[in-house]
Amino acid sequence: MTPEPQLASEIPSASERVVGVGPHPRPWPEGDHFDPELLAAGDRRNVEDHFRYWRREAIIAELDTHRHELHVAIENLEHDANIGSVVRTANAFAVGAFHIVGRRRWNRRGAMVTDRYQHEIHHPDAAHLIAWAREQGRPLVVIDLVPGAMPLERTALPRNALLVVGQEGPGVSAEILDAADLVVGITQFGSTRSINVAAAAAIAMHSWILQHAEIPDLPLR
Repeated sequence: MTPEPQLASEIPSASERVVGVGPHPRPWPEGDHFDPELLAAGDRRNVEDHFRYWRREAIIAELDTHRHELHVAIENLEHDANIGSVVRTANAFAVGAFHIVGRRRWNRRGAMVTDRYQHEIHHPDAAHLIAWAREQGRPLVVIDLVPGAMPLERTALPRNALLVVGQEGPGVSAEILDAADLVVGITQFGSTRSINVAAAAAIAMHSWILQHAEIPDLPLR
């Protein structure tokens, strides 16, 4: 059954939305997954309400029980600021792991600390990523608007896909493009040549979700 849409008057304003919770009243809930420091001081982290007062390790363990088979890789050749946003989206969709290709250090600001709850795999270069994907039996699915790319909207994505996005501007490197099992592009209808790489990654991940994930028939909040 489809939930009834909320009226605008029923949606809290920005000033009414308080992030997190304060100290937990006594008696405290019992369980090893609770963090005594958070129970005492409050929990203002960027986590779902279900995870309030939980230890970080406990949140990771719980996510590990239902992460998706999808992985996403980001090339970090020019210290792209979009990487953090891609990782944040990967966390939102419970992606199995995210891969950083190239520089090990990346701009984590946009991730809003969501990377702390994800599994990160580093590859020093494209060849290492390609070899890893072949060894794991994961199809390399490149997201890039290049000649020959299939329209994402009409393409079946492999369940165990390793989605790869490149840098803002140059896109995915030639080495990974040549090794790709599938290249897809996002159909565009305006005048711009391309969309932001973080936005493209989000669209691609959500396309995989629509094809493979179980979508609850419940209100989101």
